[in-house]
Amino acid sequence: MGDSPYRGSQDTDSQSNGLCPDHPDVHRVPRDRLSTLPDDVILRIVEAVARTSKRDLCNISVLNQRYHRLTDAVLYKSILFDTPEMHLIFSDSLSRRPRRGSTIQEIKLTYPSSELSQLALDTPVHNSHYRPSSFDTLSRTLSVMSNLERLDIAVPEALLHGIGSIFNGPFDLACLKWCSLFYESPENNYWDLRENIHVFAHPTLETLILRRARFDDQGFNILERPHQTSLKKLHLIECDINDDGLADLLEFPIALEEFVMIHSEEPDPPLEETSDNFADYIVALQSQAHSLTCLTIDSPALFSRRALRMREFQVLETLRVSWDHQLFGRTSRKPRLHSVGMPPQLRVLELFSELGTDEEVTDLFVNLIELKDTVARKWERLIVVEGDSYVPRAIKDACRSHNLELQIIGADTDSEAY
Repeated sequence: MGDSPYRGSQDTDSQSNGLCPDHPDVHRVPRDRLSTLPDDVILRIVEAVARTSKRDLCNISVLNQRYHRLTDAVLYKSILFDTPEMHLIFSDSLSRRPRRGSTIQEIKLTYPSSELSQLALDTPVHNSHYRPSSFDTLSRTLSVMSNLERLDIAVPEALLHGIGSIFNGPFDLACLKWCSLFYESPENNYWDLRENIHVFAHPTLETLILRRARFDDQGFNILERPHQTSLKKLHLIECDINDDGLADLLEFPIALEEFVMIHSEEPDPPLEETSDNFADYIVALQSQAHSLTCLTIDSPALFSRRALRMREFQVLETLRVSWDHQLFGRTSRKPRLHSVGMPPQLRVLELFSELGTDEEVTDLFVNLIELKDTVARKWERLIVVEGDSYVPRAIKDACRSHNLELQIIGADTDSEAY
């Protein structure tokens, strides 16, 4: 072994501490080897622990003040409230430790009406001194979460106004980028989007998902119209939205990139504000025609009186609709010599319902494919479903002849490409 100084563990420890083996403090080796690491390195270690065990993360947090501060940044990064009591208790905790609010980046409030109905509005919460009558105030505690980026709301309609008020302040939720809103109605009705309308004025929000909301033809009040916003993705899931009201809301995004509107074949309750004309929603989207790259309108009940005009959608690459006749309009008594004005940069067209239900529309579709090098020269894929009547042979032949990939969902092999 020679005279190597690394002969034993004691020598190794003494060397690492700068002490000779005979020094009286040689055995006082720090037990916490991590304490010498910088905060950013320890934070990465804490994040790795959090991915495997929340219990271990909590154990680390009680070791000392420094670890408590660092684990807070991970432990409270994402919060789930699945009962009203948790919502109340945590809000009270934030009032006592406001610094903790700045560590939260994601909040999910999700509990059904049955949970809230167990709480009387004028009595204390079970085993707690908090009163549910302060729900509006507690909902506004979300606004102190200065670094919140994701907000997922799925709660009873009773909290509609209280939570909606956090969007009214110009400096609340200054880092918010993603938001989903759904308020459960006791009778399964649509909730009033006007109570949360200022979410469309949020300057940093990039993705907004609305479920079962209702909005009429009246947009923002003239005195409260917002400035430009950063909204890039808007999803309307089973919403009853007037096309004129939607057009008003879409005036403010600087560059909307993705729009999704989905309805069931027989909405329940029936739609009252929604137009029955597919083209009305294309018109409502025209203020974003310069930036929209993906458009999905899966609404089987919508029809079109005439062929669409979509040449203004200069960068649209993906178009998804329910029926082929929503593009061309249904068969009319007068002969039609024109086709749909396809987006010039279109690459993918997807139809959610079967083809071939309207012979005239099928003929127009074949003609469109034959002219694709002129009307949409980048069009490379057509995605359709097999359906009961199968994909018309004329469309298959046209796709093969004009180098258009035809992907059939629901064929014998699940997906058949031509």
